[in-house]
Amino acid sequence: MENGDSNLHIAMFPWLAFGHMIPWLEFAKLLAEKGHRISFISTPKNIDRLPKIPPCSSPLINYVRIPLPSLQGLPPNAEATMDLPPSKVRHLKKAVDMLQQPMTHLLESLAPDWVLFDFAPYWIPSVAAKLGIKSAFFTICTATMVAFLGPSSLLINGDDDRKKLEDFTVPPKWVTFPSTIAYRYYDIKNTFDCAEDNISGVSDFLRWGWCLKSSDIIMVRSCSEFEPEWLELLESIHQKRVFPVGQLPPTACETDDKTDSWRWIKDWLDMQEKGSVVYVAFGSEAKPSQEQLTELALGIELSGMPFFWVLRNRRGVADTELTELPPGFEERTKGRGVVWTSWAPQLKILAHESTGGFLTHSGWSSVVEALMFGRALILLTFYADQGINARVLEEKKIGYSIPRNEFDGSFKRNSVAESVKLVMVSEEGKIYRDKAKEMSGLFGDRARQDNYVNNILSYLKGNRPTKRVIC
Repeated sequence: MENGDSNLHIAMFPWLAFGHMIPWLEFAKLLAEKGHRISFISTPKNIDRLPKIPPCSSPLINYVRIPLPSLQGLPPNAEATMDLPPSKVRHLKKAVDMLQQPMTHLLESLAPDWVLFDFAPYWIPSVAAKLGIKSAFFTICTATMVAFLGPSSLLINGDDDRKKLEDFTVPPKWVTFPSTIAYRYYDIKNTFDCAEDNISGVSDFLRWGWCLKSSDIIMVRSCSEFEPEWLELLESIHQKRVFPVGQLPPTACETDDKTDSWRWIKDWLDMQEKGSVVYVAFGSEAKPSQEQLTELALGIELSGMPFFWVLRNRRGVADTELTELPPGFEERTKGRGVVWTSWAPQLKILAHESTGGFLTHSGWSSVVEALMFGRALILLTFYADQGINARVLEEKKIGYSIPRNEFDGSFKRNSVAESVKLVMVSEEGKIYRDKAKEMSGLFGDRARQDNYVNNILSYLKGNRPTKRVIC
């Protein structure tokens, strides 16, 4: 642990999604381990649901509650994306915009050296500058995804040449090296609402543009060993320092070994053959449609592989579109597979030697956790950055995507079954299994992660604000 006057006070305000808050908290713990004080800002309900801070970090990480304003269209007690169906998330962004004045007062009272912010509160850099606080835009997206978005001027002014969905299915013109990475049509079709104004009057593209333009520096969840050319491209596009923060692998398992749920899961996994189980989970937000769920279930059944499926068929109380497994599915697969409908300790399941592969939505936190343990990846994307993540994994032969209709993203049970068997057991899929094991040395390397944190801290300490402006 560092000491003395060089220690920093850093405020952090991640987007109100657990897929964002959890890796942000991992970063906070790494900074605190170096002796720096963290003010981790979120809403009361979210803070109550966040993991307990380890004793070694707890003296330096302070959870700071900022109440979310009431808003018509936003259900009571809905404070994170996991509490809402996709159609309601726009109300959450509007509520975040209504925090501008409370956040100003909060930052003024906290007086941190730096504030790290996510894409939604695009207004934080201007608030921070008035208070004499440095700002860093920290995104959990890969450098590839951020670079694919393009220059901030295009995002802000709306003069991007890419006007049609098809335009996003090829690499953008500013990519100066050979690459096949681009959206599939069905992925960009599901994602493109971010280009449209929502009830806040501010599109996601505009938010990203101002974040990239107005921050003092940019931080991305990446490492130079994994995507060096994309990190260089980011600095070239934005003409400012871009810092990879590392892959932020989780520093501790999520549950106590003695909990009843984990004990039952472990007992079941212990009975399976090594590397035989397909773990199926799509994070806290992605939810297959009824048609997708039916084909997915029948495909998993058809594959004949043992499976552990964490099934989420509802996104918050406002989600009225409940989905159901095909009739008789659980009875027919009993003994070979488990359908788990409550929270599950994903990290422990992935770490178990019986788990051989992961059928995932390609959310980067899930990818990092899988590759830490060398688990082969079967990819089924839904929206947002998942499409680009999947293409990165495909290009590097780390993951295999279930074949789908290019226009509407539909898929059939046979494709699911064949994809699972290919990645898990076939000779053709050995490259994916081997690559995943190879990546465990990169994604789980604590010493490398430590070096990225040290590099960032060196910059933050050398560029802390010299004086405060009292408004």
